[in-house]
Amino acid sequence: MVDWLVPKVPRGLETYHLTMLTVVWSIGIVIASILARENIHWLWLVSAFIALQYLSDALDGAVGRFRDTGLVKWGFYMDHFLDYMFLASIIVGYGLVLQDIPWYWFMSMLVLGGAFMTKMFLSFAATNEFQISALGIGPTEMRLFFILVNAGIVLLGTAWVQISLPFVLAALTTVLVGLVFKTSKQLWRLDMEHKAAR
Repeated sequence: MVDWLVPKVPRGLETYHLTMLTVVWSIGIVIASILARENIHWLWLVSAFIALQYLSDALDGAVGRFRDTGLVKWGFYMDHFLDYMFLASIIVGYGLVLQDIPWYWFMSMLVLGGAFMTKMFLSFAATNEFQISALGIGPTEMRLFFILVNAGIVLLGTAWVQISLPFVLAALTTVLVGLVFKTSKQLWRLDMEHKAAR
């Protein structure tokens, strides 16, 4: 679908415009979440913003390559910085909507999200290998997960979220610890090989 859309993107819409659209989608998510406190069906709009962010995020690099106008360093920096801001807007949105759940659960989600991204970038700096997904789960799968959570909240209510959230956080923490341990072992081995070769 992205390949089909790229030639149809208006000439006035450049790759950096598409990157910065994440700011618009993030603000929209927070506003729609505020509205969802009164009418939970506003979460459908949150899901629409998540889908739009996927589209603009997929198109920004593709448009840059197609037109040969990409900003590689700026694009890498801003794209991933705004990805974190986008994640933060979703979590803040849940904090606004799910008022019966203690705030520290959402802070824990935000910390874990930041920790996964920090692990990814530190690993890239140390190995020069950029892995955006873990255990086959990347940004696309996470967007789909949030859309499904929104549908579940609208259709089933919020009680299930409060029950499942501690288990989700425990699972994410376990995965993060495992990934850090694996990367640490890899880097230790590389350091030992480098020392032995001297």
